Amino acid sequence: ARGVSVFFAMLAATMKTLTPRAMSVAAQHNRGFKVAVLGAAGGIGQPLSLLMKLNPMVTELSCFDVAPVTPGVAADLSHCSSNAKCFGYTGEDLGKAVKDCQLVVIPAGVPRKPGMTRDDLFNTNASIVATLIDACAKNCPKAMLLIISNPVNSTVPIASAVLKKHGVYDPRKLLGVTTLDVVRARTFVSQAKGLDVNKVKVTVIGGHAGTTIVPLLSQVDPTMKFEDSERDALTHRIMFGGDEVVKAKAGGGSATLSMAYAGAEMAGSVLRALNGEKGVTECSFVESTVTDAKFFSSPVTLGKEGVDTVHGYGTVNAYEQKLIDDMLPDLKAQADKGFEWAKEKGY
Repeated sequence: ARGVSVFFAMLAATMKTLTPRAMSVAAQHNRGFKVAVLGAAGGIGQPLSLLMKLNPMVTELSCFDVAPVTPGVAADLSHCSSNAKCFGYTGEDLGKAVKDCQLVVIPAGVPRKPGMTRDDLFNTNASIVATLIDACAKNCPKAMLLIISNPVNSTVPIASAVLKKHGVYDPRKLLGVTTLDVVRARTFVSQAKGLDVNKVKVTVIGGHAGTTIVPLLSQVDPTMKFEDSERDALTHRIMFGGDEVVKAKAGGGSATLSMAYAGAEMAGSVLRALNGEKGVTECSFVESTVTDAKFFSSPVTLGKEGVDTVHGYGTVNAYEQKLIDDMLPDLKAQADKGFEWAKEKGY
């Protein structure tokens, strides 16, 4: 009987080492990454930082924001029982915050309010993104850079110009985060069809603002049919999902929690690929030759050096092709606005 008791005691001890938390801790020791969140005290930044703190591949999390509360955000996060060490920076410590990071996620900027378009945010957020990217170019020139700050269709081109000025631009390492459009598409389609959201895949291409967001419902996996009215309603809701949240918050903010979720999902995919996982594919707004737009969002396969392959969007139906054709002039104009701003500022 004593032998049986010893056996079960040993079994219990072994099972403890196989809990998700214990396995996550073990995973951290396989490959650890230093990650920075810039804008960490904001509505997106705080929940995004929490999710990154909990990612088992993150061993050091650097939180930066101009808000003086930022060191407190890092102190708060440091009490969460994951192995990532947290450091908070503000003021003149931007360079220190991003020093030697392998991944920098940038949600910094002013949020949308009712009646505002992403373009209304341009002047303020353009300057913020340029300043942050300038610091990254100097202190972590080989880092993966994920841009969340709106308008993404313009801020990503600005970031590319800043990096080029410093001679460190690598198109494989600069990505605009359009993951929220994909997250919304999966959610809305699965709800409409009564399916498990985790088993639905939707490709969303183009840009990250209004009509530049083009969900390819003809390619939904698993294959399904949509009545024209249903297709139109879903397409519009995916395109303008951000407006839905801004209106619902009645002046109290924009999509922050869902954006943090989507940003963490994209960041997690990047880390998995950096860690050597094969076949990691996400939609992202990158330098592209898929269309004649300099930057375009389509599926990209990630690897140890960033974007391995930029994929085309495949076969689309006439409805989707018209959406693409109609929005491309706007998408290109929004990128050009970013390039022109950067040129005027000396980048």
